[in-house]
Amino acid sequence: MSTKDYVEKDYYKVLGVPKDATSAEIKKTYRKLAREFHPDANKGDTKAEDRFKDISEAYDVLSDEKRRKEYDEARSLFGAGGFRAGGPGGNGSHNFDFGDLFTGAGQAGGSGGLGDVFGGLFNRGGRQPQPRRGADVETEVTLGFDEAVDGATVPLRMTSQAACRVCSGTGAKAGTTPRVCPTCVGAGTVSRGQGAFALSEPCRDCKGRGMIVDDPCTVCHGSGRASSARTMQVRIPAGVQDGQRIRLKGKGAQGERGGQPGDLYVTVHVDAHPVFGRRGDNLTVTVPVTFPEAALGGTIEVPTLGGPPVKLKLPAGSANGLTLRARGKGATRKDGTRGDLLVTVEVVVPKLVTGDALTALEQYREATASDDPRAALFRAAEGA
Repeated sequence: MSTKDYVEKDYYKVLGVPKDATSAEIKKTYRKLAREFHPDANKGDTKAEDRFKDISEAYDVLSDEKRRKEYDEARSLFGAGGFRAGGPGGNGSHNFDFGDLFTGAGQAGGSGGLGDVFGGLFNRGGRQPQPRRGADVETEVTLGFDEAVDGATVPLRMTSQAACRVCSGTGAKAGTTPRVCPTCVGAGTVSRGQGAFALSEPCRDCKGRGMIVDDPCTVCHGSGRASSARTMQVRIPAGVQDGQRIRLKGKGAQGERGGQPGDLYVTVHVDAHPVFGRRGDNLTVTVPVTFPEAALGGTIEVPTLGGPPVKLKLPAGSANGLTLRARGKGATRKDGTRGDLLVTVEVVVPKLVTGDALTALEQYREATASDDPRAALFRAAEGA
């Protein structure tokens, strides 16, 4: 719509309301006219459809306090039909060129003309539907313990909404095309005046698409979207933990009208390992030792996840449950370093002792009889 057409249109006359009409009066009148001239109520009546567009355009401006004020100021400046100015002496008329006014010609920098004042008031009818971001997609994956520690690339098969392949996303049956929604004039949104504010909301007639489908596609039923299955290779980072939720940006459902795709959220489940456990960035393992090893100390060999065994020094007199640490043998962290392997000592007591071993143990018991390890416990209990 040109600037001239915009200002020359008398929106008050279109709605049939006085210039001092309140917002409530404008809204009430618009609703009455909209019901009367709505295309659904006047099938095939092009005049009614044109009238409905004019009504919607008028209400779009007059229901917005700010835009109504700018419109009134424009008409006050130019007048109804004010794009024609009198010739010399007031006789006759000639076309008045407002090009300089709207481009700011003659002003410093060539900007700051009336185009800046009117802002986005013009060309409203030619708005294109805005791009719509794709939906986020949720899925789950189960990894082995080793894969979770070191990271893995896994195939994920997902089903999400994408442009219908049969109608190429138009929503219309083959051989037909959708038409521009007369309510929002293709914008997908409509403005509703609420006092001093104008609220923008999705158009109810076209569900925000900006187009009306009279003969819908048999596959997507006019929505332009259909379920699409796809398989993608997804990299799960090293160090992921059981139950962790990972966000993969841009790997979700495709957007509409050039919109950005949504995100993919993957919930990871990790299988248990028969030997190793997990405690944050550290791995855990329980290693059995004999009674002589625990009593006398020595060097023990400990398995690692996916690597060669490591040797750790076991102190003499090690108690059951003692924890040793093998540094750098744990899970991979985000910065590429690794946690530790926590080794818990489990002293194994033989079920049956005979021969020389029995003799040695009896001698050991006699030698340590005066050093009863439970004596301190009883003394503390009696003194409590």
